[in-house]
Amino acid sequence: SVPFLIRLFPSVLTKFVYLNFLAFPFFADFGRPELLVNNTINLHLTTEPGVTVGIWHTVPASRGAEAQGQERRWYEEALADAHPVIIYLHGNGGTR
Repeated sequence: SVPFLIRLFPSVLTKFVYLNFLAFPFFADFGRPELLVNNTINLHLTTEPGVTVGIWHTVPASRGAEAQGQERRWYEEALADAHPVIIYLHGNGGTR
């Protein structure tokens, strides 16, 4: 009966393969990453008209002391300095 149900409802298969309807840890506020990860802020990038991508900017531990107590502007300027930027694509989870 499972193959028959998958044939009738292919979207069910993708939901259970990717589990993108689950958010873990439960009840976490992903809009405030500083509560979960040190030296991290939440930013949004507009990639094209009508498409906005949410990102977390985390500075490395070597700059952690410098980042303590800094405002959002400091993190934005840190993206433009000479340090390399590593983009991590987390996969199929629905949250960052």
